[in-house]
Amino acid sequence: MAWPLETYNDLVELIGKSEHEYDMDLIGRAYRLAESSHRGQKRLSGAPYISHPVAVACILVQLGMDSESVAAGLLHDVVEDTPISLEQIRKEFGDEVAELTDGVTKLGRIPYSSREVQQAENLRKMLIAMSEDIRVIIIKLADRLHNMRTIEFMPPQKQRDKALENMEVYAPIAHRLGIRAVKEELEDLSLRILDPVAYHEIENGLELRAGERAAFIERTKKKISDRVSQTIPNVYLEGRVKSIYGIYRKMFLQNRSMDEIYDIYAVRVIVDTVNDCYNVLGIVHDMFRPLPNRFKDYISTPKPNMYQSLHTTVIGKEGIPFEVQIRTWEMHHTAEYGIAAHWKYKLGMTSNKEDSFEKRLAWIRQMLDNERDSGDATDLVRMIKSDLVPEEVFVFTPRGDVISLPAGATVIDFAYAIHSAVGNRMVGAKVDKRIVPLDYKVKTGEIIEILTSKEARGPSRDWLKIVRTSE
Repeated sequence: MAWPLETYNDLVELIGKSEHEYDMDLIGRAYRLAESSHRGQKRLSGAPYISHPVAVACILVQLGMDSESVAAGLLHDVVEDTPISLEQIRKEFGDEVAELTDGVTKLGRIPYSSREVQQAENLRKMLIAMSEDIRVIIIKLADRLHNMRTIEFMPPQKQRDKALENMEVYAPIAHRLGIRAVKEELEDLSLRILDPVAYHEIENGLELRAGERAAFIERTKKKISDRVSQTIPNVYLEGRVKSIYGIYRKMFLQNRSMDEIYDIYAVRVIVDTVNDCYNVLGIVHDMFRPLPNRFKDYISTPKPNMYQSLHTTVIGKEGIPFEVQIRTWEMHHTAEYGIAAHWKYKLGMTSNKEDSFEKRLAWIRQMLDNERDSGDATDLVRMIKSDLVPEEVFVFTPRGDVISLPAGATVIDFAYAIHSAVGNRMVGAKVDKRIVPLDYKVKTGEIIEILTSKEARGPSRDWLKIVRTSE
């Protein structure tokens, strides 16, 4: 699929439609410098090079990023690919834009002895950049996304390498930061390269029924809207279809046909308050039959990437199961743009909000600390793959505190998530008051109690084969 070339006028138009206020003088100056610096340079497609930084800036505006990020998006290749120095950028645009531009430039590749070490080193640089200013990685994600949209001009092997790196590094980071739109597009564009047969099979399957599906979603939305709006004001409904990679994972990892996937169809209900969310849930369960074990309350137990919503899968008289997601507008912005919806504006951020923001980023620093302790950069890739897994489980301590762990985590992971001292003194565990073996994999909703002993001599080497997290 060929993407249209974006121009500076497209960027200005996007900014005009945005809810945010932008410093057009800063962005205009950044564009003029980028345009004159890249003049005469071409992309592999033959398009003028400036089309790439402009497209990156457009993606950043769509994510709701600030003026400095958009300016750095326009300038992100200037220091690397043209005679302009970082000092010049600092002089013309100030420290903030210079630091962001430098951060993105530093994420560029350095040659290493092996692909693993190279990837690990990139990752480490990314985590360090993220811990200093999260906007650096969001600009990098926008850069990677546009490169993926135009990847057909690259040699086939390079396409596969980039696609694999997206699946292993960039998409999980976008997921962890809660930027759903970027995560899903990166996954779909990468899948098209890594498994083109499956990709086109799913794409064709979706296209075949596009008319039926649209009609079904419209009917369902109308039904819910007619009933809900009688008692709840300002209800907004939209329908969506699961991403191609989301369907692929369920089909090929769980060995199901497309007809057996319950949440290909989803209806999203957006309301004003949390109370309204639970009221809508009651009405939906009254109208349709809920499927057992398919209800998830991410409002009271948010995902680590800030995501909040109620999810339930129901089935109507037509016999087609579909998912209903219920959330407030604030939750909706966080679900779509994740951390990009909350980037670090010191201004306008109450200390309460700032604390929760800091907590959301604690995992980055934790990974860097773990990596420093181990001293081996390739451990970092293993850690990222195990710690940034897309699925989390939520379990409870006996006092009702929620602990989130990656899917497949054991009671040992849980013990170390509470405190390393608890893990080191652990001799056993109870799940819902029943004693379980140490390799027991925890499931969402279970209450876990760790049995400890002062005589315990610390962790056993065998535990390394059982655990999922890097604590």
